[in-house]
Amino acid sequence: MYTRSKKKGDNNYILESFVYHGANPDILYETHPHIGSDKLPEVIKNIRNCIIEYGGEVHFNQKVTQISTQNNAVSGVVLADGTTVESKYIILATGHSARDVYFMFNNNKWALESKNFAMGVRIEHPQELIDKIQYNGADTTYLPAASYSLVNQIENRGVYSFCMCPGGIIVPSASDDNQMVVNGMSNSFRNSPFANSGIAVEIQQEDLLEFSKHDALAGLYFQMQLEEFAYLNGGRGQCAPAQTLPDFVKNRISAELPETSYIPDVVSSPMHFWLPEHIKTRLQQAFIMWGKKLKGFLTQDAIMLGVESRTSSPVRIPRDRESLQHIQISNLYPCGEGAGYAGGIVSSAIDGVACADKIIEMTKA
Repeated sequence: MYTRSKKKGDNNYILESFVYHGANPDILYETHPHIGSDKLPEVIKNIRNCIIEYGGEVHFNQKVTQISTQNNAVSGVVLADGTTVESKYIILATGHSARDVYFMFNNNKWALESKNFAMGVRIEHPQELIDKIQYNGADTTYLPAASYSLVNQIENRGVYSFCMCPGGIIVPSASDDNQMVVNGMSNSFRNSPFANSGIAVEIQQEDLLEFSKHDALAGLYFQMQLEEFAYLNGGRGQCAPAQTLPDFVKNRISAELPETSYIPDVVSSPMHFWLPEHIKTRLQQAFIMWGKKLKGFLTQDAIMLGVESRTSSPVRIPRDRESLQHIQISNLYPCGEGAGYAGGIVSSAIDGVACADKIIEMTKA
């Protein structure tokens, strides 16, 4: 629930909305507010019921395959079963894993942009070890599970931890066949014996020259290739490729892997061999630096799984800065992470509120 988007809107309004729909009031004052993956489904259900109560509709098991337009303005959407839903205004908030939306835009020759993003791995330590490092060996009986935040500039690229999950677990997150994607989560009590975090390396346009033939979708094809590499070098299912941090840093295969929270299982893989060079070398340097900063961080008890590839969208759907409408299609509002304008739950919610406010202004005009 943490966001750095202080200038984009009212963070407190978003957090208060979550509390109104069932989240713990603690999130209103905690530095790094956390709802808990076990409690979030009920909160979302309450939000959905509130929408329905005020006249909204929710359609499950439906897929938008086309956006209908007339005179360069939206007129509705076409669903996979051929049904047409008419609308004068559309907020396009599909999330950054709805790749079919990017392909739909590309096929229609609607404006898209390639943007900088980040990719990497997810690492996991025993929570007890992170507690020992962060609390300097103090008695942790009455202390919460410790977290960390790490960032460095390495060879003109940011390398940083994000979505740090103290007392959490690593989960599979692929959205299609032949992909291997991992993510992290924590339940409200954060009582897992493990601590995990995404570790991402900034990807800039010059890193995508091999994929330049795909134009605005260059980053998307790079992302897809790395997920396929992880699939092929894992168990060719949801079994994740893995390596200990010291072995990765020293370019050696892990003969043994420590226990992990990742339930589908892991397989030892030479990730130093198949990760792209510009990601591998920066990760290696970061782990060495962080091992010096946090004594015990670089340990054989620390495991890395691949790949953490959905940190943000590699594609932006361009919109007018003032109206928030797509630059070619009137009354279409690209929104949130999938449109390239947010980087998490809170910032996406802020962007959604901004788009809704613009539509209200239009209807009152």
